[in-house]
Amino acid sequence: MEIIERSRLAETEEAIYRKVALRLLPILFFSYILAYVDRVNVGFAKLQMCRELNLSETAYGTGAGIFFIGYLLFEIPSNIILAKIGAKVWIGRIMITWGLVALLQVLVSDEHTFYLLRFLLGVAEAGFFPGIILYLTFWFPAAYRAGMVAWFMTAVAIAGVVGGPISGWILHSMDGYHGLQGWRWLFLLEGFPSILMGIAVLFYLDNLPKDANWLSNDEKELLIRRQQHEEAALLASYRSSHSAGSAFSNPKVWVLSLIYFAIVMGLYGISFWLPQIIKETITTDQMAIGWISAVPWLVSSVAMVANGIHSDRSGERRWHIALPCLAATAAFAISAMPSVNGWYGIMALCIATAGIMSALSCFWSLPSGLLAGNAAAAGIALVNSFGNTAGYASPEAVGIIRDATGHSMTPVLYLFSASMLVAAILVLLVTRTEPQ
Repeated sequence: MEIIERSRLAETEEAIYRKVALRLLPILFFSYILAYVDRVNVGFAKLQMCRELNLSETAYGTGAGIFFIGYLLFEIPSNIILAKIGAKVWIGRIMITWGLVALLQVLVSDEHTFYLLRFLLGVAEAGFFPGIILYLTFWFPAAYRAGMVAWFMTAVAIAGVVGGPISGWILHSMDGYHGLQGWRWLFLLEGFPSILMGIAVLFYLDNLPKDANWLSNDEKELLIRRQQHEEAALLASYRSSHSAGSAFSNPKVWVLSLIYFAIVMGLYGISFWLPQIIKETITTDQMAIGWISAVPWLVSSVAMVANGIHSDRSGERRWHIALPCLAATAAFAISAMPSVNGWYGIMALCIATAGIMSALSCFWSLPSGLLAGNAAAAGIALVNSFGNTAGYASPEAVGIIRDATGHSMTPVLYLFSASMLVAAILVLLVTRTEPQ
């Protein structure tokens, strides 16, 4: 009888978490699609903007990456504010602000205004992603978290699937309309939806399970009790503190930051330079570039969800992060070979992108399993902030390398391969004694 009762309780709990996921994930998912599109659509704008504004590859790389400097400076305080005042107001504020700055990019006239507006876009968006990761910990225990994060982060892949063709169409069809270049229309049309979604968040999200009027009292009690039990066990296991300062003194948080840095090097290599790679190896048609760029992201969207779900079901994290990193290592190295170009190169980049996104789908189960309370807010933001400095380093390094080598991508792809190998090695080294 006890076994039957336990089975019924598990089924009830699973049904409640499914209900929560169906309520929260769609709006978080679409919000992240908009965030990622506004962050990386500069990769498509580059196809016209650099020529018209006479920007070098290095200048483009600096502008693409300087976003992450603003992001880094304001991310940790942003996440601590979210933990204090709630996700509804703070995430809504973030989205409306970044939407406004994204619109202002239509005013870019030289490299200095390009740098300024990209920096301000990073400041505006600071705290969004780690805020969502923190927000999910308020609702889902560790057993469900990798799958939930995987579904949420599929938005990155879907942003590539949807954003690529749309961006290509805007560049091709809107160029010269009402006297504006296609790349200016790109910033204008892809920035406005973020403002509308930010307003929707203000009315739709609930900060905590206790605030959700769409849950019954019994459902709220189960969620709250499960979260309290897990946090108490986490604090006892790791002897950690609720204070934000404990995140900064935890060496594991810094090693996780290095792992995330290495993975993000590869991620933004793909995000900011894939349209250019396609232009140089397959076609110069901007609409075709948009459609082709969707292929690696489509493949990765399937791979990352499958990896996240399998990780949750098996309870294993370590190899679900390391093996995808190793696959990306090999794929980047293969794509760098001179004989592997055109569609063969794109096939290799499909595997690399799938490896990156699959690793990321499980990565965030690690820091959220190390810290609790304010330490979780600060720790998650710290890992994301430090890791995202690779978002600056990656395009900056690529721009410098391409200017120095006559626009060659070969050493760049080897750099990304090495970065993913470092990530795999660090994961295997630091997770040996962590609970799976």
